[in-house]
Amino acid sequence: MRVLIAALGSHGDLLPFIGIAQVLRDRGHAVRIYSNGHYADLVRGAGLTFVQTSEARLLRDAFADPRAVQTRAGMQLIAEGIAGSLLPTYQAMAQDVVAGHTLLVGSTLAFAAQLLAETQGLPFAVVHLSPSVFRSLHDTPRLDAGTTLQHLPHWLKRAAFAAADRWFLDPLLAAPLNAIRVPMGLPPVRRVMHGWIHEADLTVGLFPRWFAALQPDGPPDVLLAGFPLHDGGDEPMPELEPGSALQAFFDEGPAPVVFTAGTANTQSQAFYAVSAAACAQLGLRAVLVAGRRDQLPAQLPPGVIHVQFAPFSWMFSRAALVVHHGGIGTLSQALAAGVPQLIRPMAYDQFDNAQRACRLGVARELLPADYRLPALTHRLSAMLGDAAVRDRCAALAARLAQGDALATVSDALEACFAASAVRHGRVQPASTGQRVEGR
Repeated sequence: MRVLIAALGSHGDLLPFIGIAQVLRDRGHAVRIYSNGHYADLVRGAGLTFVQTSEARLLRDAFADPRAVQTRAGMQLIAEGIAGSLLPTYQAMAQDVVAGHTLLVGSTLAFAAQLLAETQGLPFAVVHLSPSVFRSLHDTPRLDAGTTLQHLPHWLKRAAFAAADRWFLDPLLAAPLNAIRVPMGLPPVRRVMHGWIHEADLTVGLFPRWFAALQPDGPPDVLLAGFPLHDGGDEPMPELEPGSALQAFFDEGPAPVVFTAGTANTQSQAFYAVSAAACAQLGLRAVLVAGRRDQLPAQLPPGVIHVQFAPFSWMFSRAALVVHHGGIGTLSQALAAGVPQLIRPMAYDQFDNAQRACRLGVARELLPADYRLPALTHRLSAMLGDAAVRDRCAALAARLAQGDALATVSDALEACFAASAVRHGRVQPASTGQRVEGR
């Protein structure tokens, strides 16, 4: 099987697809990942084949754009990136198709993979990282700080979804997609985020049922595989070796609080300044995780250090509390580590993720408008002393340890490809004992 994976998003959004690709590679399949050039070293460092579909500077510019941490303006920014990379990604993937042996995989907004599946009749799987993309009139996703549709009547929710699609999302997403589809002889699509993104031979949600259950009005036959929990923590890193500065910091005192604003957020100076001040006031040890040093105060308090990167699985298992933005990858790593979470959601799926974690009793929320020194010090003190939250975290961590989402997804992808081969009357690669090698 040749597996072509198109993935868009932040560093944390790429990691699950790298994990899936490594499992498939280890099973003997040829795998390629298509994404922005910013991730070339990350993917190749994992021993995988990488194909650049847009220049690295474009993603770095997007991360530096103030719109990146705003839901509405941020969607406009995302749409610009999709429109610019859609045709190059489609063309690059099309060149690597091997007839009868190819399976396409795409992340939620990697429309090129789905477009290629339609034009060439190839089996296609879409993998959604968070539950907010599954619209429901029953358990309705929370999409911003103040507005919630949860308690509205179904007719009003239905109207709200339709209005959002017609006046906002389709002009951003469907318009550039249709500009490519129609010349290819494909019918135009509408309400892209309502149903089209789930149209695949296999639809996967990378989260467990107890985090977000399937709803009766959701797409049919969705596989909820569990959290992937892949962050490269099983690979050798000098920063984690015995005697390293980071290892020494964790060993030399009480468990610290870990703060992270997310890899896609470079507008986080205020977050880190308030966080450092709160730690100084409470006398807490802390790790501030930020890709760039200029995101942090010039002078850090005693007992507070800066780390550019380290696997969350390693750090969170040694932390007393994690304060983060609500990204699904960060949240799931904290769940797996059994550590309480204080979530400061800013945009996109983060509000819905935060609400679900709070419902589970493992997290508390502090919105950006409230993320100020008095409120933060109060919330940190309360959470660090909350035994009930710690007990709930331990229970869910034990539950997470029972599954293997990467293997589950890989099994499903192999089954999807095999089912397609049967439908089209092809001989399955597994029955011949032959392997398709990557070029």
